[in-house]
Amino acid sequence: MLTVPLDHAGQARGTLQLAVGFETTSDAPRGVLLFLSGGPGQPGIRFIPRIRSWLGAAFAGYRLVMFDQRGTGAGALRCPALQAAAGSSDLTVPPPGAVAACAREVGPSRRYFTTAETVADIESLRIALGASRLTLDGVSYGTFVAERYALRYPGRVTRLVLDSVVPQQGVDPFYLAGLEATARVLRSACAEQRCPWDPAQDLAGVVRARHNGPALLDALVAESIVFPSFPGIPALLHAAREGEVKALDMFLEAVQRGEATPADALSQGLHESTLCLDLSAPWNQQATRAQRAESLARAIAGMPASALFPFDRATAAGNGMARACLEWPPTTPPALDTGSPAGPLSPPALLFAGERDLSTPLAWAREEAAHAARGRLIIVPRTGHSVQLRARDPNVRRILARFLQG
Repeated sequence: MLTVPLDHAGQARGTLQLAVGFETTSDAPRGVLLFLSGGPGQPGIRFIPRIRSWLGAAFAGYRLVMFDQRGTGAGALRCPALQAAAGSSDLTVPPPGAVAACAREVGPSRRYFTTAETVADIESLRIALGASRLTLDGVSYGTFVAERYALRYPGRVTRLVLDSVVPQQGVDPFYLAGLEATARVLRSACAEQRCPWDPAQDLAGVVRARHNGPALLDALVAESIVFPSFPGIPALLHAAREGEVKALDMFLEAVQRGEATPADALSQGLHESTLCLDLSAPWNQQATRAQRAESLARAIAGMPASALFPFDRATAAGNGMARACLEWPPTTPPALDTGSPAGPLSPPALLFAGERDLSTPLAWAREEAAHAARGRLIIVPRTGHSVQLRARDPNVRRILARFLQG
């Protein structure tokens, strides 16, 4: 266990116990490799056997370390109603009252469950491990944590692996990069399946007719994570545009069932506590709900419809990320030095992006690659989220090994 302050700024008392998992090998000439899981809300140490099994050869010479970030795993922040509704999703629209109830259940300590505090936890972990520097490998939200650590402590990072990249300045609540990527991704899958129609136009027609853009966005993002070939999806979208909606409804219901996840596997309480304070939103953290709604409406009104295709303004404003953080109460995090959120990444960096990933769209990886002076972006065709662990192309792990062993 690693004992860390609840508040690294020292304004509040209390400590947290974070579970740490690591290999006991003494043969680690390349030092510590800290693998950072996603979410926010995923634990870490339960994934060590899987990661070692899949990536062990690439990690030769390193001591693999993972930890359960604050508010995850056995110490998960628990919000039963929100957890039941959203499970593992970023984008499920929460039921009325669930977000406010979650904030009450977490209580005033919600201000201490930010990425800045997690970055400070990692520095405490580095010191406890006796490591002068760390190699960081992050997946999804783990890339955001890795970037922020590298910005705060650039001299303490040897190498960065950023897989399924979240940009260092945070995610916009409208999820514009995901909306814009959907047409390209669906057309790519449709071409592979040789379907004779345009799935993007079909999706746009369904959104216009059924006004269910947020649910469709959530489902397609989930599909890109697990089944980036999108088997049968172009066909059911085409049928739904023609008025045959049974297959589409079954798909949406199946995705919702598949997203069911307990808090110790992905804590929605931690997810909202972190995301809503780190979001790159058009409001400040002290804004009231009414002020946030006004900022949201003003920002949406200025967006051209072409930038949202095949979705619409109602999807951008009504997706679960925007709606949840609109309802999250005003919360002021402690003032911690986080480094510049728009600064260069100085360590050597390897970035992986799945061509069909809608969870962390390709545009985000390109954006972050522009900040990495010594970075290399690898785009893997026909692949979705978590490239290192899910890509079928064996070149992915060869490239990873060459980078880590170089």
